[in-house]
Amino acid sequence: MIPISDSIRLRHQPIISYWLIGINIGIFLWQLKLEVSGELGGFINSWGLIPAQITSAFTNAIDVNPAAWVVVFWRLPALFLGMFIHGSFSQILGNLLFLWVFGKTVENVIGHGRFLGLYVVAGMLTGIAQIILEPSLRIPLIGANGAIAAILGAYLCKYPQVKIDTILPLLIVYIPIQIPAYLYLFWWFIQQLFYGIGSLNIPPSGVNSASLAPWAQLLALLIGAAFMRFNQPSR
Repeated sequence: MIPISDSIRLRHQPIISYWLIGINIGIFLWQLKLEVSGELGGFINSWGLIPAQITSAFTNAIDVNPAAWVVVFWRLPALFLGMFIHGSFSQILGNLLFLWVFGKTVENVIGHGRFLGLYVVAGMLTGIAQIILEPSLRIPLIGANGAIAAILGAYLCKYPQVKIDTILPLLIVYIPIQIPAYLYLFWWFIQQLFYGIGSLNIPPSGVNSASLAPWAQLLALLIGAAFMRFNQPSR
């Protein structure tokens, strides 16, 4: 299923959604340049979120060497920066398509500032959840999956029954249909299985292109729904 648009009329231009889409595309184009030059592996392993590095430094800082707190704080920006790095064409296309279809409507409901806050905070919180869930993981976690899942959760909280214009690929035939928004809750988890398609060449350790465990994704959806529930403008 490929979501195209909804029928909700926008009152304001979704400038934050535009900027986030542009930034993600720009960084991905930079990644393609780094892949050609053989520098992509070092870039992602430096700026992607690697749970084992943070948990190891955190443990050392508490139990052995207080100076290790420097390493902890040095690695924390990866919680933010990793959201803007993607490991495959399918991952960035899927994330940005969901951001375009669902993000612009959520931004119009809660406002530009709150929308940006939801995107960033939800993405970082789901990164923290992934560290807790897989503290020994040494593969970089990258992608905006957590942030986009929160946007989807916010949308479904407000508009679960809205029909989404959708294209259903059937072999070489593309069928236009309308699907209730709540069905994309299930499709979101299914499409994560395809995010390895068109993966970039990222040596030496590989990359977790799905970015987040299912439980962390569920947390992101709940964060988005709760945020929408308590931040809707009163009528």
